[in-house]
Amino acid sequence: MAMPRTNPSSKAETLTFRIEPPLKAAFARIAAQENRPVGELLRELVHERVERKRRRAYEAKAHRQSMEAAAAALEASSDEAAVMRELDGALAEFRDEWK
Repeated sequence: MAMPRTNPSSKAETLTFRIEPPLKAAFARIAAQENRPVGELLRELVHERVERKRRRAYEAKAHRQSMEAAAAALEASSDEAAVMRELDGALAEFRDEWK
């Protein structure tokens, strides 16, 4: 009797795509050299691509936010400008210690 799945989201999906025979053969050779199944390498590639896309989106958002904060810091009475003055003071202390 088979054990029931405890996590239905862990069920894998099947992805079918076309690939040129020479590319498939080259990829299969790489998998054989690494003693890993082709499917495992493909899953790794897909995971890396998705993670890279997620990371780039995160970095773009962080860049936008930092540019907005930098623009706000140009206003001398803004909270951002006050934080920058505090950071400059703290860094000046370290600069003096490093001399």
